[in-house]
Amino acid sequence: MPYLVQGCIDDRTLAVTANTAHEAFAKAIEWHVAKKSTDVSIYDGSKLYSIDEFASAMALQEIANTVVKANDNEASGNNG
Repeated sequence: MPYLVQGCIDDRTLAVTANTAHEAFAKAIEWHVAKKSTDVSIYDGSKLYSIDEFASAMALQEIANTVVKANDNEASGNNG
């Protein structure tokens, strides 16, 4: 899923499309920290996130994926 990263530097709007959440987050951090960009956001096609919100959403997704994987592994072990 493509992600749109946007930010402002010196009253100019920057925008780039990233193919992965990891790439989008890295670009947002780069713009915010190294280039002192303001109003940096990441759009996933359905929701617009601040950097903090996106980091939290991705962390929660990773936790959910880990729980699902652990449950799948446990179910496979019980069937064997």
